[in-house]
Amino acid sequence: MSYPPKPVVHLELRTGNLARACLFYERLLGWRPERVHAGGGSYLAMETGGEVSGGVVESEAARALWLPYVEADDVVATTERARELGAAVLLPPREGPVGWRGVVSAPDVGALAFWQPKR
Repeated sequence: MSYPPKPVVHLELRTGNLARACLFYERLLGWRPERVHAGGGSYLAMETGGEVSGGVVESEAARALWLPYVEADDVVATTERARELGAAVLLPPREGPVGWRGVVSAPDVGALAFWQPKR
């Protein structure tokens, strides 16, 4: 079965040192962080200067990594399709203040997030 290509809509950096990562990207590329309040918490958005949005979150990962978010018509169905293709579900689909997301991973694929905005 063939599916139309889905765009990357967001890039999220997961890092053990939020301040140092933000300073690096600001000095190197002019990407400026901005705290955004959503729901009961906040998120550090990063203006990347293009169509793809960005963000930074502090994590306990052994090394910093970028997590691409790909648009999905149906996060639940897309996550299930990824599982059927051999991916492990790291974050089952769940609803947030502005949409739904899920995260999967596979050894030869890496981690990949799915995003379905509320319309």
